Amino acid sequence: MQGQAQQQAYDRGITIFSPDGRLYQVEYAREAVKRGTASVGVRTDSGVVIAADKRSRSPLMEPDSVEKLHKADDHIGIASAGHVADARQLIDFARQQAQVNRLRFGEPVGVETLTKNITDNIQQYTQVGGARPFGVSLIVAGIKNGEPRLFETDPSGTPYEWKALSIGANRDETREYLEEEFEEELSLKGGMSLALEALDLNDDTELTPEGVAVATVTSDDDGEYRERSDDELADLLAEFDLHAEE
Repeated sequence: MQGQAQQQAYDRGITIFSPDGRLYQVEYAREAVKRGTASVGVRTDSGVVIAADKRSRSPLMEPDSVEKLHKADDHIGIASAGHVADARQLIDFARQQAQVNRLRFGEPVGVETLTKNITDNIQQYTQVGGARPFGVSLIVAGIKNGEPRLFETDPSGTPYEWKALSIGANRDETREYLEEEFEEELSLKGGMSLALEALDLNDDTELTPEGVAVATVTSDDDGEYRERSDDELADLLAEFDLHAEE
């Protein structure tokens, strides 16, 4: 009982480390991310792919109201997993930082620079009393000087760079699949196929164009962010043999 009471005391203090060096609220924020639907990122030779599971839990919900992919700048896209409201706050912050960089320096913000700006903001909420950490992780994908870059943000405020990654539900299983199937010289279409196959692991129901979102940032020029339409997704799912059976 005494040990349990001691843990509860550290639960209530976001700025206080437990005796074994843990911040319980940050760990709970990571658990909140795991409860979110999955998002996947894949880096290829010709660009980066981000994909998100937006399968609705009710037929009454409008699919377009589920926001999982976001355009931060012309050359950067962001996918989220976790609390949607927290994600929206960080997306707005990222867009502001991207515009500030353009106005101040007259050039697009770097993908790594923007990611670290976001994680610096996240980290502040692990050291301020009366606030809680963001219960969301982001995949930040973009192009800098023609080079595809792919980053993850963690609720602790730590950035990581990846070749391919998954956040949200069933992260470990999806990451294991990505580790087995990822190839160094993937084409953009191969990256989309791998991302969709990874998402298909996360639910017993089949993928549908309305239940998934896919966007790419290609290496052409300075990078171009583009989300795929439902018709394009239907063609891709049929081509990759992932379409729901009639």
